[in-house]
Amino acid sequence: RTEVEDKAYERNMAKYVIGIDFGTLSGRCVLIDVNSGVECAESVLEYPHGVMSLRLPDGTPLPPDYALQHPSDYLDVLRFTIADVLDSAQITARDVVGIGIDFTASTVLPVDEHMCPLCMKDGFREDKHSYVKLWKHHSAQMYADEITELARQRGEEWLDIYGGVVSCEWLLPKLLQIARESPRVYAATHRFLEAADWLSYEMTGVETRSAVFAGYKCLWNAETGYPSNDFMAALDPALDGVVGTKILEEVLAMDKIAGHISENGSLITGLEIGTPVALPMIDAHASMAALNITHDGDFIAVAGTSLGQMVNSTEVIKIPGICGYIKDGVIPGLYTYEAGQAAVGDMLAWFINNCIPEPYFAAAERLGVNLHTLLEEKASRLAPGQSGLVALDWWNGNRSVLVNYELTGLIVGLKLSTRPEEIYRALIESAAYGLRRIVEQYEKYGIKVNDICIAGGIARKNAMMMQIYADVLNKRVRASQNAQTGALGSALYAAVAAGAYRDIAEAAQALSANDFIDYEPSAECVEIYDKLYSEYLALHDYFGEDNGMMVRLGKISKAASVK
Repeated sequence: RTEVEDKAYERNMAKYVIGIDFGTLSGRCVLIDVNSGVECAESVLEYPHGVMSLRLPDGTPLPPDYALQHPSDYLDVLRFTIADVLDSAQITARDVVGIGIDFTASTVLPVDEHMCPLCMKDGFREDKHSYVKLWKHHSAQMYADEITELARQRGEEWLDIYGGVVSCEWLLPKLLQIARESPRVYAATHRFLEAADWLSYEMTGVETRSAVFAGYKCLWNAETGYPSNDFMAALDPALDGVVGTKILEEVLAMDKIAGHISENGSLITGLEIGTPVALPMIDAHASMAALNITHDGDFIAVAGTSLGQMVNSTEVIKIPGICGYIKDGVIPGLYTYEAGQAAVGDMLAWFINNCIPEPYFAAAERLGVNLHTLLEEKASRLAPGQSGLVALDWWNGNRSVLVNYELTGLIVGLKLSTRPEEIYRALIESAAYGLRRIVEQYEKYGIKVNDICIAGGIARKNAMMMQIYADVLNKRVRASQNAQTGALGSALYAAVAAGAYRDIAEAAQALSANDFIDYEPSAECVEIYDKLYSEYLALHDYFGEDNGMMVRLGKISKAASVK
């Protein structure tokens, strides 16, 4: 070939981007052709330490409502999955033009002045507060309540952005918990970081603060920044000056990049020095780009261990009980509102792990299927309402619209003849009722909601559940068949960081996954589920708003656990 032909060939060669989704239990990596959107390879690594809710690695027991992780697991994901997808696709690091990551949130950790996690240092490994606090670490509820109450007393305007309540899943309650319960760790903390921002530093050597994490999980907005220092100092003198010291003050909008792969980052990832690194995204939010959820009224629910839910709007509306909204945080030119449920897959896993009799295990083994498949098949034979059961979906607290993680699960209607598949279906129905409650909250306050798009493994694996969602919501449900929507979304942000597309909307238009199965509501089932939903609402309001029984029982349980 001539020199001109060589250059033309090089321009047209396939180039690739990598997206990694850091979930609750594992890291999932995909390699995407930046021109066609074709997924060329994927790799998954289960976290070696998993979720630490009972004890630390050295055996130290943990109190109730703890959910910790070890940051070394995240580095293992980078080392293993990137090498794995490159090997599977038989390409080299030279062919990768960008990398992006997404993460559960708010998942946070304290680091020293060298950005070393405190839990990886001698003298701190035995302190539970030196570890990563996972999104579902809920033992900071009392501190979230304190922050909310002070904000109400002071008339803090930012509180309305977050539905009027601060969640214990967010950064500030977890930081306040450390300040109160482990002053030693707090004093040694140079920065308190989102795990995603820490990984960005590990890859680039540049400390950055991603707007999507700061905006949704740390009370920041582009107009006024973080809550004032007066508020922080009034909350606790230890927090005087915390923004600018332990919390990085500068926040980067999503049209920026985190940086480029450094020498250290290259050693970790195997990618070439200088490869662009996108600003990290929250996991569920990254799925919006992956499925082209980029227009006014577009609604997505990402169902995994929990359910993250987002809807786009051109309107600025204060909506009680949601998790918050920011402009341009996900899609340029739109306000993206967030809400969710704290347990969906986790709730079903609890039932499978604790409540299934031995004959069901034997039947599943005989048929060569897992227990979820067996129960789905049995439950699908039941008509709506046949079991006489109705449940509340609060097995891990209520994220929206009550925003109270001391609320617990409930099943009404149990009798001696109740079968496991009836309970399984009732739990699935409760997840659908909980999502309907969120949708109705949006619509009540004027947010348009189009069809419901559902992503995640559940959307692909449980057709009965998707039909129940359609019938309960009385809306068409579009179930994505893409296996790794979070990782795909991160890869799209990587494509923008690499300069292959002007912005995420353009990248989504070109590269998003469009493989859906549509579920239409059945008029007959809608009528029955409307009646059942009214019973759900009665329980929702009584136990969530009018009666403090669940909270009182929790206090009794915690007191007994301490003894």
